Amino acid sequence: MSPGHAQAPAPRPHVVAVGGGHGLARLLGALRRLPVERTAVVTAADDGGSSGRLRREHGIVPPGDARRALLALAREERLASLLAHRFGAGDLQGHALGNLVLLALAERRGGDVVAALDEAGTLLGCVGRVRPATRAPVRLCGQVGDEVLVGQAQLTSAGRRIGRVWLDPPAPPACVAALEALAHADLVVLGPGSLFTSVIATLLVPAVAEAVAAAPRVAHVLNVSTQPGETRSLSADEHLAALRAHVPGLVLDPVIVHDGPPAPPPAEPLGAEVRDPIARTVRRADLLARREDGSPGRVHDEGALAAVLADALGVARSERAARSARGQGTAPG
Repeated sequence: MSPGHAQAPAPRPHVVAVGGGHGLARLLGALRRLPVERTAVVTAADDGGSSGRLRREHGIVPPGDARRALLALAREERLASLLAHRFGAGDLQGHALGNLVLLALAERRGGDVVAALDEAGTLLGCVGRVRPATRAPVRLCGQVGDEVLVGQAQLTSAGRRIGRVWLDPPAPPACVAALEALAHADLVVLGPGSLFTSVIATLLVPAVAEAVAAAPRVAHVLNVSTQPGETRSLSADEHLAALRAHVPGLVLDPVIVHDGPPAPPPAEPLGAEVRDPIARTVRRADLLARREDGSPGRVHDEGALAAVLADALGVARSERAARSARGQGTAPG
């Protein structure tokens, strides 16, 4: 290197988080603590609540999972808090303000949902981008016992264990921007979140599944406990077997497993034993958030998860993440 010329900094790893719901938001919170580029690829199958109403009335890609991901990445905290507001009465009852804002931005952009998400990300000062798995209108279908249920809302409210899921139509086109993000990923992280209705639902878009399987490295953050109804009594290995059955050829390196105190009932522990062949490597750690009184919560601790991801990526982590990993941090349960 010639005198007077500073060496350009090494590019930061690009991590793509795949899934939806509150689990994906926790993962994005963990990734915010790491020096990485971040993109979220979210499910587009939600048909319940505010998202379902806007989808039916306006033909928009359901905005709820994208909204949660944007808010998890937002630096403008006051605006994020406002967009999280949910109306309690009148014609807008049940609608989240952020969903309505995304609808307005999409309409102003001629229906371009990716442009709307980028504009929302700019307004919120997001430290990452959000992409839907598909722009096509899709319905999530599932086998529950002897019944076939249609719609994510029906599947999540059935209160019974899901056997398998599929999309209708079965092969929707992937969002090009999501595929571009996956093509440039150094690491793809699946989950945590609802196994069938968030994580697998996103991977049911064939081109997305192919792009994930082709990534240089794919990790999976197992949930800290079962989900009442959807994954009742499933072990860690049974979670992985379900993922393998829906996405053939997928290899996970690593599988990240909670190994510590169990979440409070009615959740059931998955156990930390992993033998399924889909797992090339396994990383175990106490990943459960603690409430202010020190008792176990029901979600991942973002700092502890950040510490495991930092080790897997070989990057530095913030002191905040390090404190949480040493048991000095707290998070709501």
